[in-house]
Amino acid sequence: MYDVVIVGSGPAGLSASIYAKRAGLKAVTLERNPMSGGQVLNTYEVDNYPGLPGIGGFDMGMKFREHADKLGCEFMEASLLKIEGSAMPEDRREQDKELQAASVKDDTSAGYALVTDQGKLYAKTVIAAMGASHAKLNVPGEEELSGMGVSYCATCDGAFFKGKVTAVIGGGDVAVEDAIFLARGCQKVYLIHRRDELRAAAVLQKEVLALPNVEVLWDTVVEKINGEDQVEGISIRNVKNEKKEELPVDGVFVAVGIIPSSEVLKGIADCDEKGYLIAGEDCVTSAPGIYAAGDVRGKKLRQIVTAVADGANAVTSVLQYLSEN
Repeated sequence: MYDVVIVGSGPAGLSASIYAKRAGLKAVTLERNPMSGGQVLNTYEVDNYPGLPGIGGFDMGMKFREHADKLGCEFMEASLLKIEGSAMPEDRREQDKELQAASVKDDTSAGYALVTDQGKLYAKTVIAAMGASHAKLNVPGEEELSGMGVSYCATCDGAFFKGKVTAVIGGGDVAVEDAIFLARGCQKVYLIHRRDELRAAAVLQKEVLALPNVEVLWDTVVEKINGEDQVEGISIRNVKNEKKEELPVDGVFVAVGIIPSSEVLKGIADCDEKGYLIAGEDCVTSAPGIYAAGDVRGKKLRQIVTAVADGANAVTSVLQYLSEN
């Protein structure tokens, strides 16, 4: 029985691991991937984390993990499949036949049982720090050409398009950062946004709009990605004048948002209409002993610095819960 199981090893999960270890809690952090860091690993440069201006995302992720390893934090490579436990809503407990027939060894009256692809773990509390995944355009050609010119990570795949023409879809921080990154090596970058103004931070907007090889296509959506074995172009439409056009490009980078990885907790803890776990700054969810940290939590700002803060706040809430129960 662990005091807390931390699900996810991005900035929020690693921060929670560090704080849990320093608090003397018996904790383990589950990570789906062989490498810790989460989405930060795919960030070319981080320029807004205090004290580390211009650090590479991969380097930052490694520093976070090195800190946790130095303290002796426990990690397990495993994917969470299901959560069981007496702290769950009554209707869910009645549906869980396996739990009803559980032996004394499987008693979860003190918390939760976490079913993973590597077996079952038991915990008094759970910190959900599963992060989020990239949203898709859901247009013809996207799925078929994924990995063949369609990418969701400019820093991962941008080097393959040196001297070529690319398109970035989106208008937020990630999309603008991708366009800036690609402009360093690409002949031409189209930044395609469905609105008439960007949502990215002002400093990023200023930088991207000043680049000579970046062209912003306002009020425009992608209707189809064209090509057979490789991306050859995109079909676009202006949402104001309905003008359609075929745009030749070699690569398409999709940056239209993220989808919270909260599926395993739906029906256990309350989520908002977009699937984010509902929790305040204390990271407390509607399920007793379950806390949400990082990009999986509904909040205004999803940045590395806020994810790290969530990890610390979640552990503080865990400590309070354990002291009261």
